[in-house]
Order: sequence, then C-alpha cells, then structure tokens
Amino acid sequence: MGGLFTWLLAFFVLIALLILVVYQLMCLADLEFDYINPYDTASRINNVVLPEFITQGALCFFYLLTGHWLMSLLCVPYLCYNVRLYTQRKHLVDVTEIFAMLNWEKKQRLFKLAYIILLILISIFWMIWSALEEEE
Repeated sequence: MGGLFTWLLAFFVLIALLILVVYQLMCLADLEFDYINPYDTASRINNVVLPEFITQGALCFFYLLTGHWLMSLLCVPYLCYNVRLYTQRKHLVDVTEIFAMLNWEKKQRLFKLAYIILLILISIFWMIWSALEEEE
C-alpha cells in the first residue's frame, strides 16, 4: 500500500508543477495579447518561479528517498536546468526585456510543460502498476 501512496503523492506534486508552469504560460499569453502590462506579468511570473524550482527539487529528492531511481534520473535534467538558470541569475523575468524575450520565455515554459506531462504519464503508469501489483 505504501507504493501506491508514494505514487499518488508524486502525482499530486507533478500536478502542482503543471499548474505553476501553465500559470506562467497564461501570464505570458496575457502579455502577448496586451491584457496586462509587463510589470504585472513579470511580478506574477517571478513570484512562482522559486516555488516551482523548490517543488521540482523536492520531487527529485523524494524519488531518490523512495528508491524510484528511474524517475529520479528522469527528473535530473530538469533539475540541472533549473539550477543552471538560478546560478546564472537568469531565472527571473526582466520587466524591461520581457517583450524582446517573449517567444523564448514561452518556448522555455512549453518545453517544461511537455517534460512535466511526460513525467505525469510515467507516474500514472507506475501508479496503476503498483495498484494492480498490490491486489495480487
């Protein structure tokens, strides 16, 4: 029963990550269609960037603690990318350059979104697998 709860917890953390990235994409889309100004967009995105990084790092560490080595290895590239952005101080959106970097910021978050969806699908597979395995 512990395996199922582990996968459920990981699934809900991945859903939280998905929500954070979709929120950032929505803010960028609102800026692109001129619904909000650049300052509000940058402040909204910058408020959720660090929680996204911390949540993803905690998820990778959680997979490591629970012995799910494959999932932990799958989380490492995303974690390394986030750490690289943070150490180079490129993790925050600059208000003055947001229009120039809009396409890059959207692409970056779309790749993150695709990666999280892949992790969710793998997590769902292992959740179903562990539920069926516990029934036997």
